[in-house]
Amino acid sequence: MEEKIAVLLSGGVDSSLVVHLLCEQGHKPSLFYILIGNGDETLECSSEEDIELCRFIAHKYKLPFEIIDLHKEYWDRVVAYIIEKSKEGVTPNPDVMCNKLIKFGCFEERVGYQFDKIATGHYATTYFENDKYWLGTAKDKVKDQTDFLCQLSYKQLSKVIFPIGRLSKDEVRDLAKSVALPTAYRRDSQGICFLGKVSYNDLVKRYLGEKEGAIIDLTTGKQIGTHKGYWFHTIGQRKGLGLSQGPWFVVDKDIEKNIVYIVHADKIENYRSSEFAIRDLHFITENPGFSSVPTPITFKIRHSPEFHNGTIYLNDEGKWIVKSEQPLQRIAPGQFGVIYDRESRICYGSGEITLTAELVK
Repeated sequence: MEEKIAVLLSGGVDSSLVVHLLCEQGHKPSLFYILIGNGDETLECSSEEDIELCRFIAHKYKLPFEIIDLHKEYWDRVVAYIIEKSKEGVTPNPDVMCNKLIKFGCFEERVGYQFDKIATGHYATTYFENDKYWLGTAKDKVKDQTDFLCQLSYKQLSKVIFPIGRLSKDEVRDLAKSVALPTAYRRDSQGICFLGKVSYNDLVKRYLGEKEGAIIDLTTGKQIGTHKGYWFHTIGQRKGLGLSQGPWFVVDKDIEKNIVYIVHADKIENYRSSEFAIRDLHFITENPGFSSVPTPITFKIRHSPEFHNGTIYLNDEGKWIVKSEQPLQRIAPGQFGVIYDRESRICYGSGEITLTAELVK
């Protein structure tokens, strides 16, 4: 019996090529576009062009196409998470939560359960080894998106397929051009998952407002500027501070006093760290053997092509500690520490970053 496959389309080249590749393999997938908006200007994406392109792809391959409105679910599960974490003073990662809770969560609850597999245009792979599924990194390490998929459950992973994961971005575009896909020349989307052109600061401002506070140089203790609320700033931030004689970096925040602490670039070396703790470490498939004995790994602390070398171990207090071989800067609490094997081939899972020590003010 032929597998029933659902494809999540975005209107971009990646998911469009997924449709072509599946059809080439003899499948007849059903196509879906997840809509966020529904009249809320703050959360309204420029979805009309996306939907039109999706309709074109559906028509080209003679496939069914449906729009799934998940606006309320996105607010209840993802936007609420963004606001909560921002209010706590840590840096949220909406893309991670949106994949876990919306694309592979709410969509599954609404429609996906009717299908054997769900295909997306993510740059990632899966492996079936030792009778289990594992999340694997993409061929194109610059475009690799496993750090956005690092909170998937095993059930979610075992159902998803990533048809472009073993292609480079250039190969994807070249193939799309060769089969005359209208998305072949379209630029990649930027910004928070689903929010399109809506900026993070605009979103947070709507729900948390503004509150003026001091920007203090941590090396001198002197106030050198003001900000509009600690929730607009993240550890490691360099741009958007509005200060002269920079560059300046945000290195800490005092939530109770609404103070943002910064240091100049020529002092930033003094504020690097070689370790951090991970709260609620989530293993996608299973614990590969991590224990109190340090295990060699690679890891990411933000979405970037860079994999860091280090070790992970469980300390005497029951906390997972990641120790880097090289000092790190811009470790932002709230972001996800994403854990891979030493070869950066398998993504084991992730957890929320917490710093292991407070900066001394």
